[in-house]
Amino acid sequence: MARNRSFSDKFFLFIKGLSMGAANKVPGVSGGMVSFVLGFYEELIYSLRKINYKAFLLLFNRRFKSFYYYINGTFLLLVIGGSVFSYFSVSLLLDYLLRHYELYVWSAFFGMIIGSIYYISKDFNDWRRSNIISMVIGIVIGIAISFMNPAKENDNLYFVFFCGIIGVTGMTLPGLSGSFILILMGNYVLLLVDSVTMLYKTFIDVFTGDFSFINSEERMRYLKIIAVFTGGSAFGLVATSHILGYVLKRWHQIVTSIIIGFITGSLGIVWPWKRVVYKIVNGEMLFDINGDKVIENYKRYFPDFSQQETWVAIFFVFFGAALVFLIDKYGSESKEYRNE
Repeated sequence: MARNRSFSDKFFLFIKGLSMGAANKVPGVSGGMVSFVLGFYEELIYSLRKINYKAFLLLFNRRFKSFYYYINGTFLLLVIGGSVFSYFSVSLLLDYLLRHYELYVWSAFFGMIIGSIYYISKDFNDWRRSNIISMVIGIVIGIAISFMNPAKENDNLYFVFFCGIIGVTGMTLPGLSGSFILILMGNYVLLLVDSVTMLYKTFIDVFTGDFSFINSEERMRYLKIIAVFTGGSAFGLVATSHILGYVLKRWHQIVTSIIIGFITGSLGIVWPWKRVVYKIVNGEMLFDINGDKVIENYKRYFPDFSQQETWVAIFFVFFGAALVFLIDKYGSESKEYRNE
């Protein structure tokens, strides 16, 4: 059932959607973790779960108001709208910061994840054996993912659709970065850089009345890819929400344990002190459509405490953790949202 919200509630919900969307684009950071920490994760899962047979029946019978109310439309529009909008706004700022202040950005994310682990686990008091085992499994899987080697790029549309299903898990499963999974699948640059850039250029062309891109084989190829990827993401978002809604209702503590484990395991992915390993094909550096080097993976190392930048980075670790504590103290929504 939809909730009544004030204007300020709607505004901050849109901002939370912006935060989740920006996090989804950064390899190693989970948008689901952001939604969990900001207190709207379960409402997101249970709202998406409402996109079902009954919802389509309401839509088919033209009961649009009932449909909108049934799926918690205001919430979904604000959160998903904020997430989509962030790809063309906040995420561009993040791209700039990562390009010029990479160590400090990763340090802040590292601190935020540490704070998130505290935030999520502080109210978790069910330390029975099954929950501890579930948490360990989540940690092991999270660490294992961080050390996997990426596959080669594949633009087959069936595989692109599958990438959409898998990549969207970052929104629904805290601690599992959809962007990093796409790197491992070899399609991060194709789907979240090249195709998004082409889509952005297409929006500009349409806005200015220039439709010459229709005759561009390259442009249409990328638009087809982003359309299939979006379809896979939409399908995956609804499908995974139904699965997670089911398991959250029946095994809430075990799922929470696994989520805490996932987030803890993801610390290896966002470890600030790492060198980028760029993709080389036939002895030559590979570049994306924007002329940037294509990232293949990361090589981690321990910091040198004799360097000033190490201590600045440590400051940002504490800053990131403090940011989560402030969110906890001053008021993010943290109520569970459960409806059938």
